[in-house]
Amino acid sequence: LYLGAASGTTASHVSDIVGPNGAVYCIEFSARAMRDLIKVCEKRENMLPLLKDARMPKEYAEVGIVDVVFEDVADPEQARIMVENAALLKKSGFALIAIKARCVSSSEEPQKVYAHVKKQLSDSFEIIQEIDLAPYEEDHLFLVLKKK
Repeated sequence: LYLGAASGTTASHVSDIVGPNGAVYCIEFSARAMRDLIKVCEKRENMLPLLKDARMPKEYAEVGIVDVVFEDVADPEQARIMVENAALLKKSGFALIAIKARCVSSSEEPQKVYAHVKKQLSDSFEIIQEIDLAPYEEDHLFLVLKKK
């Protein structure tokens, strides 16, 4: 389950990793981005575009239980979105999230934002790995999580 698929660039890399025997459900909120995403999905049979809001997982619960949730949304509620989407994640499944500190809070220091988001995730997930994405993406922290 890929939350925030945008135009499909990163989701297409996930598609390559998943391979032809798996599926990538691409959730995207923007109709404009969806037009580009559909073009990518037409070339990749394992990518399924859904024009839905990642903040409302009940709207796409028909995808069923998934092995992995990848969240790449620019939203102040990133942690809540991940926790709510965990309902679609199998027990002990993995989740990946790119915390975009400046999207969560433009006034707080990134380290404080990261600590706050990690605390919000801690009831639902164990943090397996943390990767600072600088210098490629400033003020971004990538987390590998395992559902409790």
